[in-house]
Amino acid sequence: MSIIEGNSENFETEAIRVSGTVLVDFNATWCPPCRALEPTLEELADEGYKIISVDVDAEAALAASYGVSSIPCLVFFKDGAEYDRRVGLQPKKRLIKILEA
Repeated sequence: MSIIEGNSENFETEAIRVSGTVLVDFNATWCPPCRALEPTLEELADEGYKIISVDVDAEAALAASYGVSSIPCLVFFKDGAEYDRRVGLQPKKRLIKILEA
């Protein structure tokens, strides 16, 4: 599985109207911690976790609607409902623990 590029057109169907767990990464191309997190997220996607990447510059309204004020902002959804949120660079083990909660 690969990381899905999230936008205002597909966010509802990819992140909200799905069963199971989804990790949404709100990020920006100019953000060093966001770029440092990218390989970890790619590994998680390769391991079968559903990861959605949202560029806050391209999708400012979507980011604002979820209250994103700092990046990277990782929002975890289960069956369409937010159940956790982390800001900043996170280790892979912590992300797995949250995804499997």
